Amino acid sequence: MNSENTTHFGYTQVPIKEKVHHVTQVFDSVATRYDFMNDLMSCGIHRLWKRFTLQLSCVQRGERVLDLAGGTGDLAAKFAPLVGEQGQVVLADINAAMLEVGRERLLDKGLLVNYAQVNAESLPFADNSFDIISIAFGLRNVTDKEAALASMLRVLKPGGRVLILEFSELKIRPLKPLYDLYSFKMLPLLGKLIAKDADSYRYLAESIRVHPNQETLLKMMQRAGFDRCDYHNLSGGIVALHRGYKL
Repeated sequence: MNSENTTHFGYTQVPIKEKVHHVTQVFDSVATRYDFMNDLMSCGIHRLWKRFTLQLSCVQRGERVLDLAGGTGDLAAKFAPLVGEQGQVVLADINAAMLEVGRERLLDKGLLVNYAQVNAESLPFADNSFDIISIAFGLRNVTDKEAALASMLRVLKPGGRVLILEFSELKIRPLKPLYDLYSFKMLPLLGKLIAKDADSYRYLAESIRVHPNQETLLKMMQRAGFDRCDYHNLSGGIVALHRGYKL
């Protein structure tokens, strides 16, 4: 098969048009156990990573926020009270099962946000619509990342900012063998025992390894047209938060 017509799904090459279907299957499978598994896999540290993302967003009352690949609504739930009734939060995801779980969670908390099932590569919003776009642990699942970055830039208002929280390249070299052992042995085992799905968590580990590292993603953001781009390594680079502005 011509490599121009394929893309990676973890370590497997699949036809470009089929990746969305494969990713959908993964998240359909794990949606109801997604939050519990996140807490278990990260020992709850993912909450600190998201708190840092919220701080660097510098969100203000009355702003419009698009939480892309927002899934079960962790970030949306934090943004909503900060923008207040004058602002707006849109929880968006390509996966209907994840959106449904997120909607139920936010309703249980008494939080009212808007919901949209969207593909990040072609956002169905008007130009200059949002002050902030956040995407946490979702960009690596996007087939055409350049198209997604361009789409985000288009719907951001001038002066708006994008925040991309994503697994990245561990920078503490002595820990890499242990990290690989955890990623490729423990994660699938936990997936099998808790979520009854080892394959989806094996994909998780593989998708992290084929995702652009810190510097590569930074350059992709700059090529897309974002200004004042920077990143912050978290937990030794296991996760990185990238930020860019539309000026």
